[in-house]
Amino acid sequence: MVKTSTLQDVARVAKVSTATVSRTLSNPDVVSESTRRRVSEAVKVTGYRINRAARNLRTQRSHSVLVLLPDLANPFFSTILEGISRILSQRGYSMLIASTKQVHDSGERLIDYLDDARADGMIILDGGLTPEVVGMLESTPHAKRILFACEWIEGANFPSVRCQNRQGARVAVNHLYELGHRKIAHVTGPEGNVLMHSRKEAFVAQMEKLELELKPEWVIAGDFSLTAGCLAAQEWIAIDDRPTAVFCASDQLAMSFIAELSRHGFKVPNDV
Repeated sequence: MVKTSTLQDVARVAKVSTATVSRTLSNPDVVSESTRRRVSEAVKVTGYRINRAARNLRTQRSHSVLVLLPDLANPFFSTILEGISRILSQRGYSMLIASTKQVHDSGERLIDYLDDARADGMIILDGGLTPEVVGMLESTPHAKRILFACEWIEGANFPSVRCQNRQGARVAVNHLYELGHRKIAHVTGPEGNVLMHSRKEAFVAQMEKLELELKPEWVIAGDFSLTAGCLAAQEWIAIDDRPTAVFCASDQLAMSFIAELSRHGFKVPNDV
C-alpha cells in the first residue's frame, strides 16, 4: 500500500514547522515568498494533497469565490473570468460561477452562499439587480465581502472595479470625427443598464461638443445580444439620410451589425 503523505512530511522536506506549512497552505499571504516557494516545492516532492473538505469544515471557509454573471452565454465575460480564475488560483482559491437570472429576484439565495460558507466572497458582474436584492445584500453582515466589477449600482455601498466608459465613448467619437465622419450613429445597450447609460450619455455630449448633428433615428436601441445587432443594422439600412459611421455599445453588437450589413451587400469600412 502506498503511504499517504502528511503535513509532517511536507514540513520535514521544507525544513519548517508543521504550523508554518499549515499557515502557508491556508493563508499564503502571511508568510514570506521564500517560505511559500519551499513549501510549494515540498508539496510537489511529497505528493501531499490537501483535504479541502476537512480544512473547510475546520476553518468555516470554502476557499472559493462566487462570480455572478448576467449572461453565461456572452463571450465578453470569458476573458474576465479567466483573469479572475488565474488570480484566485494563485491565492489557493477556486471560482464558482452562477447566473443572476437564476437569482434575480431573490437576494436570500445569494446571501445563502455566504451564510452557508459555500463562498468566502462574491464578485458581481451585473448592474441590473433589483433595488430589493441590492438592499438585502447591503444589509447582510457579509456585505464587506461583496464586490461589483464591470457594472455597478449607482448609490450602492459596494466597492467596484470599472473601466472608463465615458472616456471610451468620447475617444470613439473623436476617432470617427478625425477620420472625416460628421454623421455618426450609436447603437445602444439595454435600457437601464448603467454601462450603456454612461456610454450613451458621453456619446451625445461629445457630439454636441463637436457641434455635430444628431438626429433621433441615429440613436438605435439595442441590447447585448447578437440579434439586437442584426436588427440595428436593418434600422440603419432603412434610414434615408444614413450616418457614415456607427458607434456600437459592445463588441457583440458590432459583430452582428457588420454581419447583417454584409448579408445585405454592404462593405465595412467602405460603405460605413
